Amino acid sequence: MSNRPELKAPPEIFYNDVEARKYTSSSRIIEIQAKLSERALELLALPDDGVPRLLLDIGCGSGLSGETLSENGHQWIGLDISRSMLDIALEREAEGDLLLKDMGQEMRQLLLTVYAGLGLRPGVIDGAISISAVQWLCNADKSSHEPRLRLKAFFGSLYRCLARGARAVFQVYPESLAQRELILSSAMRAGFAGGVVVDYPHSSKSRKEYLVLTCGPPSINTELPKAKLEDGESCSDDESSGDEENQTVYISDRHRPRKKQKTTKKGKGREWVLKKKEQLRRKGNVVPQDTKYTARKRKARF
Repeated sequence: MSNRPELKAPPEIFYNDVEARKYTSSSRIIEIQAKLSERALELLALPDDGVPRLLLDIGCGSGLSGETLSENGHQWIGLDISRSMLDIALEREAEGDLLLKDMGQEMRQLLLTVYAGLGLRPGVIDGAISISAVQWLCNADKSSHEPRLRLKAFFGSLYRCLARGARAVFQVYPESLAQRELILSSAMRAGFAGGVVVDYPHSSKSRKEYLVLTCGPPSINTELPKAKLEDGESCSDDESSGDEENQTVYISDRHRPRKKQKTTKKGKGREWVLKKKEQLRRKGNVVPQDTKYTARKRKARF
């Protein structure tokens, strides 16, 4: 993970003219992008009725993933923060509409401005994909960047753009379990239902994670697709390994009722307080460090 580009520099700096051209001219990267885009499109589970859909390609880069969308007969809008990448997409005559935009900021207003002349309204985008882009939001590249707030802005604006029942599929490279949990929890708070599908979970090279989200509350249609195994078969959650890192993760019941907290006459103890503080840390909140005074008992004063 140490050689991941998101750990080296912000995307608009890392993907300069030289790096963007080298990225797009690599036959290996072109092949990988095509496979990832095909899988993302498969997980979108669009109706097979021959009707073209309007899709978002978030972090579209030089349009490699957009080519897969065009080959399957869909129209698409591409967003990227790197001007160099978009310039190459124009050179390659990408069929989608390209927008220079930071996905960590509000997307909805820009889309409304650009497409007002076409009569588009919020909620008419039929689906969204993103290949190796969302994890960039977990980095604070500027003093004004707060990963938790950027993820909130991203998923909130995406939710308003999508039609109810539409899916969004993001292929991601989370740096850690905590980062995966931060991305998932941000999506759930925005209103999405879904979870993570892990293809080839036991392979260090072929393992790929896809965040599969449905716009709207959980329902029968929000059931996650099955992951792929090394032998080409698919597996369900029951068949996957017991290892937490290697199994398909389901987080579809967003509106589950809250459990009643058990309280005693003495109130909540130190163990409960430490547990709650740890939960807040996993969500990306700033929490004071634990000390010997945490949850200490105070004398009654009158």
